[in-house]
Amino acid sequence: MTGVESAAAPVRPRGAGPRRPPGPSRAATPVLLARMASDRLAVMTDAAATYGDAVRLPLGPKTLYFFNHPDHVRQVLTDNNTNYHKGIGLVHARKALGNGLLTSEGELWRAQRKVIQPVFQARRVSRQAGAIAEEALLLAERLRLLAGSGPVDIRQEMTGLTLGVLGRSLLDADLGAYESIGEAFEVVQDQAIFEMMSLSSVPSWVPLPLQLRFRRARAELDRIVAALATEREQHPPADGTRDDVLSRLIDATAGERDPAVRQDRMRDELITLLLAGHDTTASTLSWTLYLLDRHPEVGDRVRAEVDEVLGDRLPDFEDIHRLTYTSMVLQEVMRLYPAVWLLPRKALAEDEIGGFRVPAGADVVLCPYTLHRHPQFWEDPDRFDPERFARGRSAGRHRYSYVPFGAGPRVCVGSSLGMLEATVVLAVLLRRLRLTVPAGHEVVAEPMLTLRIKGGLPMTVAPRN
Repeated sequence: MTGVESAAAPVRPRGAGPRRPPGPSRAATPVLLARMASDRLAVMTDAAATYGDAVRLPLGPKTLYFFNHPDHVRQVLTDNNTNYHKGIGLVHARKALGNGLLTSEGELWRAQRKVIQPVFQARRVSRQAGAIAEEALLLAERLRLLAGSGPVDIRQEMTGLTLGVLGRSLLDADLGAYESIGEAFEVVQDQAIFEMMSLSSVPSWVPLPLQLRFRRARAELDRIVAALATEREQHPPADGTRDDVLSRLIDATAGERDPAVRQDRMRDELITLLLAGHDTTASTLSWTLYLLDRHPEVGDRVRAEVDEVLGDRLPDFEDIHRLTYTSMVLQEVMRLYPAVWLLPRKALAEDEIGGFRVPAGADVVLCPYTLHRHPQFWEDPDRFDPERFARGRSAGRHRYSYVPFGAGPRVCVGSSLGMLEATVVLAVLLRRLRLTVPAGHEVVAEPMLTLRIKGGLPMTVAPRN
């Protein structure tokens, strides 16, 4: 059964209840577990192609209910969102990430969102364009100096850049002073995926090399968070606004009597915000530069637009609305390689999705990676075609066929800042440089907490005349 054939809800005989989704037998569990460990994207892609828009995947003690139609996505994320809490993976990642905005639920999540939301208000976000452009220019000039000296790992460069941007735009702090922070976040991601795949079955005291590295990384992040908080308390913003994340978290936890609990709350929030904020944008920019190299005609068109709109100056916030083709390119990149590639949920009560029964307590997963390639909603879905997002072509498309930032009440709080950052950085880099993947290098997607490029992205640098 193809995705197209399964688009409509199944016809149910009169008096019959909702059906159980199709899927492989329980005997296939060992093979599925092995494939999930080695190629999670292929498992999800093959499941949708073989069984349709609703699939039951037996994985050891767990059974995943995988739904892949926009109507299903709308029901889980919006229409019946109160029935679905964060699920497999994110729950197990709490050991690595703590109880921050990404993993928390209920009143705690609402309180955290209330603290963080004002930082992402449109007026404040618009003021960050200058800082983003300055950080991008510093990177462009540094890369220019490396021209001719061999390939540079662009994924690593994008990670450093986005951490620097987040430090300035959200924390009003210089994260460049903490050289270990990027490596610590890498270890946290590795641990989170390990917790997902092992379903947290390995006790934290077991001295596996990964867990020992995680302990060191967690201790280092604790140290960095404490240093950032101390610095902010000793040197509050000169203008007295206190509208950055650090100041707001300090104020929000000021009434906490236990210093250890206060430290944990701040650490969990900052780790979540920094990890989600920098890694998603770094992944999107890395995939963008790779695809523009693969499709030079698209890259040339972006450069032409950037040259026409900007000339020799840096972009400001108003330019974002003029860089229309650049925005279309980024949207198409996020369609093919959404940074948030999987949305796991747990059903609190029994539900029916698309005519299929979802038991109470079931692990439900939505997969933007496969949803964005659904053949009913995307013509020639594997082809890179930014024109899909031209105004005329995108009109009438199902709202929930494209969810790079999620949807519903838990839609990504930083989506506007992420789009601003990606657009500004891309414009600054393409205005000054040409970046090329070395011949013969194979780029492979790595679905961690975000959809990254496995092993980094080597690119040679050449200045534009």
